[in-house]
Amino acid sequence: MSTARGWLALAGLGAAGLVAGCSSSGGSTASGAGGISERSVSGATVLVDSAGQTLYTSDQERSAGKVLCISSSCTRIWAPLVLSKGQQPSGPHAVSMELSVVTRPDGTRQVAYRGAPLYIFTLDHGAGQLNGNGQHDHFDNTDFEWHAVTVNGTAPAPASQPGYTPGGGYHY
Repeated sequence: MSTARGWLALAGLGAAGLVAGCSSSGGSTASGAGGISERSVSGATVLVDSAGQTLYTSDQERSAGKVLCISSSCTRIWAPLVLSKGQQPSGPHAVSMELSVVTRPDGTRQVAYRGAPLYIFTLDHGAGQLNGNGQHDHFDNTDFEWHAVTVNGTAPAPASQPGYTPGGGYHY
């Protein structure tokens, strides 16, 4: 197995573990979903989870006003930022006012910013990475375009990353 495939397999397994733990019978948080903060990355202020992982949303879910990334093939790459029962999202005052909760089709509660569901890109392997910004992929009969969530609405330019094909996204 190549190193790249090995990392992809590990990332997929890690995301599957996060998502599998997010059952409707109580669930768990993906990277401590309750606390959201801001971080300067590539000249933009992006939203991050409590572990410093960049948060993303898709143009399609923002437009549709509902969760579209629902299959295990999508959530293995884009882990929903979910809350435990009774937990509420929190963040700095200006951000906190824009946070809400949407209910996924399986009943789990997902954090949303300005109504758009939030995700962690499982191929970001550390705090402050933006590997998912500008990614295009296709899951669940939907073409997705993903962007890092910023406070001011301007996402940093997608980075040129190993394994990245401009306009084509990662090859999962």
